[in-house]
Amino acid sequence: MDVRESRQLQKREHQIASDNSIGFCGWILVLFSLLLSLLTFPLSIWMCIKIVKEYERAIIFRLGRILPGGAKGPGLFLILPCTDSFIKVDMRTITFDIPPQEVLTKDSVTVCVDGVVYYRVQNATLAVANITNADAATRLLAQTTLRNVLGTKNLAEILSDREEIAHNMQSTLDSATDDWGIKVERVEIKDVKLPLQLQRAMAAEAEASREARAKVIAAEGEMNASRALKEASIVISESPCALQLRYLQTLNTIAAEKNSTIIFPLPIDMLQNFMRQ
Repeated sequence: MDVRESRQLQKREHQIASDNSIGFCGWILVLFSLLLSLLTFPLSIWMCIKIVKEYERAIIFRLGRILPGGAKGPGLFLILPCTDSFIKVDMRTITFDIPPQEVLTKDSVTVCVDGVVYYRVQNATLAVANITNADAATRLLAQTTLRNVLGTKNLAEILSDREEIAHNMQSTLDSATDDWGIKVERVEIKDVKLPLQLQRAMAAEAEASREARAKVIAAEGEMNASRALKEASIVISESPCALQLRYLQTLNTIAAEKNSTIIFPLPIDMLQNFMRQ
């Protein structure tokens, strides 16, 4: 949180606690409560002392008004019986899952998307005074924000730009919950479920694309092999001994495999003489 946001939060908290006058009757009730506590001192101390944990803050109400000074805690604090009440606020990071939402994308494809949100209470006074249930409101807002953000994206953008979508959702939620004293720390897209027919169509498209690439690679291999054979034939034609060496190398390869059959090539000229007779 930067300095500007901190000043805005302090200003809102000061506006809430500025009108803290309880009036003449209110002061009479407070003095009466204090006198009652003194008269029953050994027993009343257990009603006045309250303790909040390290991760909690207490918002004290005196005759229905928030006491100036903001949230109390952690540790020990005192309240007056009969006139004071308090609410504990958990300041730890809270995590909740966004239920799967059916979203119609920009290219008219229905997908089911779910996610997870991490948030924490940044200002306990605002979280108590400005909204009835901050947790439930944040959950509902996360669901609507997920549908609104994904509704402006194509299917390809949803599948490939999850980080950007999560960042946009985090910024939108953070600005909306600022008046509630809540800080949205992180938003993640967990899963994107596509319709079964669309999955089959995408699988068929991917398979056809792979087969096309395989055919292209095989054709390139045949072309390279033909070029290599052409160059080899040119080298052999320039030196008749090269053909004889190649023949001997082939016989050596056949003998290494322990085969009983050996093929002897016959010159084509001899076959032509037999064909003429």
